Amino acid sequence: MSIAPVGPVGPVLGSVTAPTGPAATSGGGGFAASLAGAVDDLQQLQSTSNQLAVQAVTGSLDDIHSATIAATRAQVTLEVAAALRNKGVDAFNEIMRMQA
Repeated sequence: MSIAPVGPVGPVLGSVTAPTGPAATSGGGGFAASLAGAVDDLQQLQSTSNQLAVQAVTGSLDDIHSATIAATRAQVTLEVAAALRNKGVDAFNEIMRMQA
């Protein structure tokens, strides 16, 4: 019995590349595009996890490890997204408390 090595984790919120083109020069457009891409990646991970979970329940999944790995990836990515959101809200609240 051989165990296949684990490949790259896939799209994660921290793997966003620097924007190019007109959005990069406008300042806020690149951040919005990066954030939208990260949310899309998170939704794709969750969708894949759900599909593999359904296959596991119905008995049509050959490798349970792929379902477990997909579920863990989706969970960790969601936790990172929640942590980033919390940090963003904390930063916003700190800015609002500053005196002009």
